[in-house]
Amino acid sequence: MTEKTPAELREQRARLIASTGLTETVLRERAEAFQLYPEHHDIWVTVESIDYLLGDTTRTETKEQI
Repeated sequence: MTEKTPAELREQRARLIASTGLTETVLRERAEAFQLYPEHHDIWVTVESIDYLLGDTTRTETKEQI
């Protein structure tokens, strides 16, 4: 099992989003509209998982309210 600190998770999250060439906002909007390329979708799922691990439920709650 691999353990990462919250700082390492935040860095990984930022690297993942940057690797798409999109801003987080655009990535989120496309995910909500089901308009992501498969590789971007995989990154988005990982970003959401990192948010969960970090206890950042505000992103999920915002998405559910829409």
